Amino acid sequence: MHVPRRLQELRLELAKAADTLSERLERDPTTAELAAFLEITPEEVTEGSVASNGYTAGTLDLPGGDESGDNDRALADRIGEVDPALAGVENLLALKPLIAALPERDRRILNMRFGQEMTQPQIGAELGVSQMHVSRLLNRTLGHLRNHLTASA
Repeated sequence: MHVPRRLQELRLELAKAADTLSERLERDPTTAELAAFLEITPEEVTEGSVASNGYTAGTLDLPGGDESGDNDRALADRIGEVDPALAGVENLLALKPLIAALPERDRRILNMRFGQEMTQPQIGAELGVSQMHVSRLLNRTLGHLRNHLTASA
């Protein structure tokens, strides 16, 4: 990432000012104190601080502590988690071509049941068949999809 020259210079000024103020105040200066010292706005101090982060890159493989005292695990092992919705996306992508290959009536029944959340009696009334027949059709179609998904896994 390229940091603009103005921000590069601001970063250097902020570092020098922070050192000077730290010695005077015997603590780290606040954003407002840095802004007053350099005669710039607090927003510019923040912008310069953010720009200075572009010059320091850490590794995720170094061990590091956290609040739980877990100092042996690398940062990469402690951040992030598996997104529970990812399996749903994978299933959807696997199902899409299988559903597209179904006969029109089966696709329509799946849409009414799972897309429109209609009950089996409502679907039966719409199609002019019994709820029992809708149940059989759904079971057959879902079984077909299930078999094709598990066969490809």
